[in-house]
Parts: sequence; C-alpha cells; structure tokens
Amino acid sequence: MSDISALWEAESIAVIGASERPGALGRKPLDYLLRYGYKGRILPVNPRSPEILGVPAYPSVKDAPGPVDLALIMVSAERVPGAVDDCVAAGVKLAVIASSGFAETGEEGARLQAEVVAKARAGGLRIIGPNCIGAVGYENRVLATFSPLFGAESVPFEPGTLAFVSQSGALGFGAASLALERGLRPGWVVSTGNDADVTALEVLRELSAVPEVTGLLGYLEDTPDIGTLRELAGSGKPVALLKSGRTEAGGRAAASHTGALATDDRVLDAALRGLGIVRVDDIDELLDVARVFESERRPTGNRVAVVTTSGGSGILAADAVEAHGLELSALEPRSKEALAEIVPAFGAIDNPVDITATVLSDPSLFDRSLDVLIADDTVDIIVAAFCVMAGPDVEKAVNALSRAAEKGGKPILVARTGADFLAPDAPRDLREAGLPEYPTPARALRAAAALWEVSRPRTLPDAPRPGTVAGPGAGATEPELKQLLAEAGIAVPKGRIAADAEDAARAVTEVGGTAVLKAVVPGLLHKTEAGGVEIGVTAATAPEVFARLAALGGQVLVEELVGDGVELIVGVRSTDLGPVLTAGLGGIFTEVLDDVGHRLLPLAPGEGADLLAGLRGAKLLTGSRGRAAVDIEAAAALLHQVGELVQDWPPGFELDLNPVRVRQRGAVVLDAALSVDAALSVDPAVSVDPALSVDPAVSVDAARAAVR
Repeated sequence: MSDISALWEAESIAVIGASERPGALGRKPLDYLLRYGYKGRILPVNPRSPEILGVPAYPSVKDAPGPVDLALIMVSAERVPGAVDDCVAAGVKLAVIASSGFAETGEEGARLQAEVVAKARAGGLRIIGPNCIGAVGYENRVLATFSPLFGAESVPFEPGTLAFVSQSGALGFGAASLALERGLRPGWVVSTGNDADVTALEVLRELSAVPEVTGLLGYLEDTPDIGTLRELAGSGKPVALLKSGRTEAGGRAAASHTGALATDDRVLDAALRGLGIVRVDDIDELLDVARVFESERRPTGNRVAVVTTSGGSGILAADAVEAHGLELSALEPRSKEALAEIVPAFGAIDNPVDITATVLSDPSLFDRSLDVLIADDTVDIIVAAFCVMAGPDVEKAVNALSRAAEKGGKPILVARTGADFLAPDAPRDLREAGLPEYPTPARALRAAAALWEVSRPRTLPDAPRPGTVAGPGAGATEPELKQLLAEAGIAVPKGRIAADAEDAARAVTEVGGTAVLKAVVPGLLHKTEAGGVEIGVTAATAPEVFARLAALGGQVLVEELVGDGVELIVGVRSTDLGPVLTAGLGGIFTEVLDDVGHRLLPLAPGEGADLLAGLRGAKLLTGSRGRAAVDIEAAAALLHQVGELVQDWPPGFELDLNPVRVRQRGAVVLDAALSVDAALSVDPAVSVDPALSVDPAVSVDAARAAVR
C-alpha cells in the first residue's frame, strides 16, 4: 500500500477531533464508517472522551495503537500544526486535513498552510487538503469524509469501476451524487481541497494503477503538472478532465501573433489532445463520458454506423458524427446488399440505417441489421437510436443490442429518446448489458468521440528537454533569426542588409531584379501596419524606398520576392506546460480567421502533418476551387524543424514566423520575430555576465552552435 492509496485501502483510520455531538463535523466520519460497515480499526482522537459512539477514544494519535494508515484531521485551523506534529510522531504517512482557514482565506491563511506543509514534509507525512471534504473507497468501505452525501436516508453503495477526483469537495461529491442518480457506480471519490501537497492529478495517477479502474474523471482548478499528465496518459487508462478557467491570457500574450493565438487554455487543450486525455466542459459532459468509460469495449477506428427506428434521429446522429470529428462509415457493398433484404423498402440502407417503426411488429429487424453492421469491417462504433419505444419493445431491442455487443466486441452506444416511465427497467437493463445509454443522439456521439479519443493509437512525445542552450536574445534582429533558421535547414529568402541607397539598388539586382525591402527596427513586430514593408521594389525605385524605410530608425533588409503560395503562421511560445508550437493560416488573416492548431513540443512523428490536416482551411493546402495544391510535406517538415531548433532554448521566449509561404515545392519563412522575457531566459543557477544576456550576437551565436 502506497502512502496515497491509504485513501481507499486504509486498514486503520484515526479521526482527530472526533465528537459525539449531533451535527458536529467530527462525528460524521465515525457515523459513516460504522454505518457502512468499515472493517478496519477506527481510532477516535479526543483528549476529553474515553469513548465515542461506543468506540474507544485516545487523547492523541500518538496514544492510539498503531500502525495508523490514515489520519483525518478535523480540528480548528490553529490546532492543525499540533495535530500534524502528533501524526509525524506516530509515524502516520497520510493525513486528510478537513479544516478550513488556510490559503483559501488570504495571506495569513497561506502562511499557516505553508507552515503545516513544511512540518509534514520534514516528518515524511503526505497531506491531502487542507479545506478538504475527504475521500471514499467503496470496495473497502473507507469513508474518510464528512460529505452530507452519505448522511442521506438511502445511498447506493455498490462498488464500481469509476474514479472521481476533484479539487472542489462539494463539486466532486455533488457530481458523485448525480452519477449515482444516473445509475453510474463510482468506486473511488477523492477531494483534494487546496492541493497544498498531494494534488488531484497525483491521486488520479495513483488510481490509474488500480487494476479495477476502468475510467478516471477529474475536476481541476490549477494548471496541471505536465510530467504527471504524461505519466497519467502513459497508464493506458481512459481519462477525462473538467478544467475550470477558460479565460484569455492577457498581458504578455499580446506581445506577438503566436502569444495572442496560443492562450493558456488553448495550450492545455493541445497538451491533453496530444496525450489522449479528454477535456470536457461541464459536469453533464463529464458524467456522459463516465458512462462510456464503464464499458471496457474500445473502438479500433473512428468510423460510425447508425441504426435507427426514426429518420429524424438518424439525421441528428449523422450531424453529430461530423460535429465531433468522427466519420460516418460508407459500409461495404455486401453490407448494403444484406440490409436491402432486411430493411423495409420505405426505410434506408445507406448509413444511417433506418429500419423504421416496423421493428415494433418485427423485432428481428434489430438483430439482423446489427449482425450485418457487426460483421462490416468499415464499422468501428455502432450507435443505436430509437424513440418512444415502451415496455416489451425496449426489452427486445436491449436484448438484440446486448447479443450484438457480445458477438462483435465493438462498442455500441444507445440513444433512447423517450421518458423513463415508458420503460422503467430499460436503464438498469442497458447498464447490466454494458451498453452506455443517452437521451439524444448528439450526447451519444459526443461520448463516442471521447471514447475514440482515449482509444486511438498514438505515439506519446518524449518529455521536453530542459533549456540547455542560450536562445537568441531579446534584441535579435530578423536577419539574425533568419540566418539561424537557415543553418537549421529551414528555407528563408535570399537577401542581405543594405548599407545605403546605392547599395540597396545593387542588392535588388543580386536577388533577382524585383525585391521586398523591410525596415529592421528593434521592437517593431507588425512591420506592414507601420509602413515598414515595400513589395515589388526594382533597382530603379530602391534608393527612394530605402530612404523612407531607413527613416523609421533602423536598418533596411533587401530580400528576393518569393512566388505565390499559401501563407501560414508558425510560432513557438514557452508556457508552464512546456514549449508549444502553433501553426495555422497566416499573413494578414491570422487574427481574422484564427484558424490555428497547437501542439506541445517535442512533436511526435507525423504530428506536424496531423496539425495541418486539422485546420479548417486545410483545403487551401490540398488545392481547391482551381488552386494548385502546395507542398504539405515541406510545411509539415518545417514544423518539425522549428520544434527541433527551439527545444533546447530556456523558458521565456516567443518565436513568431509569419508568414511562412508554402509553395508548390517547398516552404519559405518570409518574416521572423522574437520576444524574450529576460526574467525567465536566464538560469539563476548559472553565473552569467549580464552584458552577455542582452547581446544578440552572442545569444544567436550560442543558439547557432547548438544546431550545428
């Protein structure tokens, strides 16, 4: 038994602050442990009572007969440090601090919380909480909680396979109560409160190692640790997270195109998507996903077949398939031939398969149609949608669905649009058959998409390497950045800085006779808006353009004019979760269209191509409305090259390549900009001459050495 697993495996529980007073929080855990038949040792701690609720009590946890696997601390905040000292002295390894009055109350509470955590860590004691409602392990009837849920007159207490972990205790146990009402069966419910020591994510990781767990559900308020997320994803158990705080990042994110597009919330979405963890938006969706996680059937692809008794349900299901990124199976020709012999002439054999209300008079239609879809190799998931069927008709449909699921092993989800009073036993029968049930096709397909997300094969990317090479400094110019890109194998236009007006004319001739001239001014990220870019410059017009651009206060860059293509934005921003790569439609439409994708670095093989294929404007790359296709392979390769270039840079940078022009052959970076947070870009553990940290030439040289 690990320290954290004592939350559901403890063979002895001390309740510090135990009380017999009716309504007291210190009484509830004792009531629950006794009421629900906990088989381990219950150790009430109260210096004024030799016995509580008929159980011998002890003045201190140090006086209780050991070992003590779990302590539940339920005394006022100012008495918690002493209780922690007693737990350390008694050799307790895990304590749940239910008491409030800590970091959630302000600075003074935060200081007290830090003191408690420091005491605990020094003594080898892990802390859950504080400000925590506690935890429940159903199998061993460990009720280390004061949640009012278990004080209700009748509470289902059948151990299940779902684990719920929540920073918010009230929300977590509230969600658990709704799960019970829907017929779901949690096996573990844990709240972590202020997450001062053990985090909700750590508990989820610990539960992922429990063989009986089929699904992990979490509610998080803090930004999760990427290392723990990777370990959780690597467990192979399906995970869904409800993360609050979908707000736009401010301040620093507005410094560049990439920062404005790669907000903190989008970065988290990208991290979870890359790891195969489902993110949900509300409790209803979390519970819908939980239902499909109860079944251990997993799809091998994302192709869906819909069989329905209602044309309307079939249309809604088809719409939801596309909306949730799934694919409607085309069905094999032999399947359509077989269905033509089964489905009435006024039904439909093209997916969705509409067997019509004739099923009421001929229940075999369900059996026979499902047999065809189970045998079809183009079908990975089946959604059965029926409406307003009652009593025996529902029972027959459930039997047919159950037989089909057993035969083929493919996941089957049920959209039963009709009130429970039409078929009171249907929810129970479907649950016992392992058939997730939803009231509408859209909710069934949303759950199917979540099931595919946690099931699809993926190569998890390696953890990012810590920054070991000095990246370019905040003063790095566009020409310096482009030289660095070129040395990393990334294509940039031919060009150079012009010394004066006459030299600008010579440079135009050198790059082909028609050129682009740019002002190179430190801090000027949006050159076009500032009038700092001139396109189509000839040798004759170059001196005049040079003079105008030089007046902006910097150097003038002369570059070849790159031919037509599709423009992308490519950038990398360092975040709390690690460096994240952003790519999407670029140029002047970056903010207007906001068609971008995000991936944590390093990229897994094929991830660059996957990102580009997921853009709404992907057809611009593959060719549409008479436009020629461009070199998608080169664009994808560029994403991987950029990821390789920056992965050793320290935190605090935003690299913005916009636009990147993707042509019929090749992809070229037309513009490059960099912003650096100096406070984050230097490792304080390394002694650095301050003069070097702002010298762009030194910084670029160091980064250049890393890519050689």
